[in-house]
Amino acid sequence: MSREMLLLAEALASEKNVNTEVVFEALEFALSTAAKKKADREHMDVRVEIDRNTGEYRTFRRWLIVADEDYTYPDVEKTIEEIQEEIPGTTIQIGEYYEEQLENEGFGRQAAQTAKQIILQRIRDAEREQILGEFLVRKDDIIMGTVKRVERHGVILEINRLDALLPRDQMIPRENFRNGDRVRVAFLRVDEIGNSGRKQVVVSRTSNDFLVKLFAMEVPEIEDGLLEIKEVARDPGQRAKIAVKANDQRIDPQGTCIGVRGSRVNAVTNELAGERIDVVLWSPETAQFVINALSPAEVTRILIDEDKHSVDVIVAEDQLALAIGRGGQNVRLAADLTGWQLNIMTVAEAEERHAAEDEAIRNLFIENLNVDTETANILVQEGFATLEEVAYVPAEELLEIDGFDEQVVEMLRNRARDALLTQAIASEEKLEDVADDMRELEGIDQDMLRNLAQAGVTTRDDLAELSVDELIEITGVHEEDAKKVILAAREHWFNEESTEGNA
Repeated sequence: MSREMLLLAEALASEKNVNTEVVFEALEFALSTAAKKKADREHMDVRVEIDRNTGEYRTFRRWLIVADEDYTYPDVEKTIEEIQEEIPGTTIQIGEYYEEQLENEGFGRQAAQTAKQIILQRIRDAEREQILGEFLVRKDDIIMGTVKRVERHGVILEINRLDALLPRDQMIPRENFRNGDRVRVAFLRVDEIGNSGRKQVVVSRTSNDFLVKLFAMEVPEIEDGLLEIKEVARDPGQRAKIAVKANDQRIDPQGTCIGVRGSRVNAVTNELAGERIDVVLWSPETAQFVINALSPAEVTRILIDEDKHSVDVIVAEDQLALAIGRGGQNVRLAADLTGWQLNIMTVAEAEERHAAEDEAIRNLFIENLNVDTETANILVQEGFATLEEVAYVPAEELLEIDGFDEQVVEMLRNRARDALLTQAIASEEKLEDVADDMRELEGIDQDMLRNLAQAGVTTRDDLAELSVDELIEITGVHEEDAKKVILAAREHWFNEESTEGNA
């Protein structure tokens, strides 16, 4: 049988286009499975070893050596004490295998058929893995697939002998495919299918990566590294914005991506079911990038709040609808593109808001510094907005203000410091009212607790009833942090509901 074994391995490897070693491993597994069936001991651990040069094979039964307290399965385990009694002086250790050679069995027709099925399955699996490996090597390219069948959860595409899934949520809305259609997609991920160990390639037409790759196909300068797409924001099938940057100053990045009479951008739009694409200039400066991202709207001015990571965008009345876009689409895509929260307002709204902020600061100074309206107005006009600025800004800056002498400056600084001290003491007293279960919530620090206590939020239920926007307004934390804190605060509500439902 030895010669036949070698010929079989070579023939299968050649026919299935897989490595000969894969065939030998499949044969060994098949022979060991058949041996267990022959012995009617399915749980017995059998290993078959085929000599790759001669085709001769040997069969071994083996046991895992375990400690006495771990001994559970006699068919496949032996204790260290048992093996030492059977083979005195052995050096085998716990965790190693003890093997006993068995006589090679002659396999009947049924056993041979089982072996054949196992071999073919192993070869199919190896073949699939090989095709998957070849596919993953070129996953950074646009992939062309053929619709094999349309299912409820998505479309199965055949891509170079490999089946890939295009899920419904990765398809452009209102797209319909039929068997045999040719479809361009981009690689998304590889999923495991249940516990089978098989892998499913998942592809996409809605990912930002797909849009970038489509532009790379149409714009050779991207492939050559002369320009690059820095950021992408999409509403698949409707509208997208891309931010482009030239790495060669001789190139106009917008014009290059748009093409003569829009030829290049139109080619991408046609592939994406008419998705309108705005090509904007990327900039390292936040202000300029936000202005570019809101195109085609014209921006009058912007105010950046680094702490809240937000930008107030002021536009003329006739530009408001354009800046916001239909259903808020333009400002939403611009926010996604820049990574900043964008607040659109008209010049009149900005002036009204600015006046309200000035009034609040003016009242703050009047109440805490015990000064008249004229002095408070001077501080506001000079750009002072907090008691901390008055208390700790260098005295020289205050002395530069017309009408402020050393006596006035010293008085203002002392009153500001006294007011801050009073507020700090009051804040610490309020902090004592905060419930222990609120202090222990994940994501809450002392500064947040002080701000919440100042706002009268002292219990876990008080915090749980806040909206994300309210928590941000009170504490100034980022949106993601606010969501986590509120979810943590509400967790006991869900646990109580679950307990009641199980009662």
